[in-house]
Amino acid sequence: MIYVGIDVAKDKHDCFITNSDGEVLFKSFSISNNREGFDELYRRIEIVSDDLTKVKVGLEATGHYSYNLLGFLVDKGLLTFVINPLHTNLYRKSLSLRQTKTDKVDARTIASMLMSDVNLKSYSDTSYHNEELKSLTRYRFDKVKERAKLKTSISRLVLILFPELEKLVPSLHMASVYALLYEFPSASKVASAHLTRLTNLLEEASKGRYHKDTAILFREAARTSIGSDMPAKSLELKHTIKLIQELDAEIDEIENEIKIIMDEIHSPILSIPGINYRMGAMIIAEIGDFNRFETPDKILAYAGLSPSTYQSGQLDSAYSHMEKRGSKYLRYALFNAAKFVCHWDPTFSAYLAKKRAEGKHYNVAISHAAKKLVRVIYQLEKSGQSYIKS
Repeated sequence: MIYVGIDVAKDKHDCFITNSDGEVLFKSFSISNNREGFDELYRRIEIVSDDLTKVKVGLEATGHYSYNLLGFLVDKGLLTFVINPLHTNLYRKSLSLRQTKTDKVDARTIASMLMSDVNLKSYSDTSYHNEELKSLTRYRFDKVKERAKLKTSISRLVLILFPELEKLVPSLHMASVYALLYEFPSASKVASAHLTRLTNLLEEASKGRYHKDTAILFREAARTSIGSDMPAKSLELKHTIKLIQELDAEIDEIENEIKIIMDEIHSPILSIPGINYRMGAMIIAEIGDFNRFETPDKILAYAGLSPSTYQSGQLDSAYSHMEKRGSKYLRYALFNAAKFVCHWDPTFSAYLAKKRAEGKHYNVAISHAAKKLVRVIYQLEKSGQSYIKS
């Protein structure tokens, strides 16, 4: 076997190539982080091996710095391993008591880890899908969070410009309301609007739900409104609505890409009532390879859902709290997915009711349901079977 260790950096990568006998085939050398550098690495690998199935390449997980090189290696058909830098650090310390850390030493350490076969798993199509899902779901999470802030701004601005409107509609965040406020961004502008234009606008935006009577209702409320006539706030309102609409389109596009990947991987998680593509994708992406976790409890610990323990002297905490460490995205997805599963699945609904009957707060009861959900997901993913409603 040929072992290639690569220490990844922004502008260059340090490489080391050895074989099963410990013979150094290429001493530590650097390649540029460009196509020429990648080709140079591949050329050297071809020099030492005419059978690429006998080559193992390892590199540290260094975020976006490693993506391009990783893609190049996988496309070339090389068996590639992405290693946690923490594992590299611990392995290096186990080899020597000296505090030695350089890029060249790290490259050699990674090659040595590949030789020792310390429970490393190769980068695969599944890994690729997980990386794609993780990027998409986290990107969507940030976009939704951004949109939520803008919606709060809409509520604030309407309270200033046309406070009576909120009581006339089920929600301010409707297409018809946004259309109204974008064209007439204050009570004074609604009050002076031509009734025919106002009626046509509402009918079109609401897809026929609102008619002339609604237009009259809005205009009459606007004429007696206490809302301020502030051009600066009206402009801010229009721009905020436009930003939300743009975010809506972006989020739809992201969700479509998520659905395409989820359709490809056929995860049984979607067979659980209440778990849709969006939440299921986030759970799958954040957990990654289920084989990394020996038990469901390991996933709970990774998500920060396992209870913390406080003990000092003879004092033991009687009220354990969630650790809230690990992946905040996974914790968020599991907690929210549990709410929907408890609503749609009779077994989980009964479990939630049982915990509530024990006197537990709703959020505490949901956290228990989330733990139960993790155990179910773990079994489904390991077995490949679909969820069966009892």
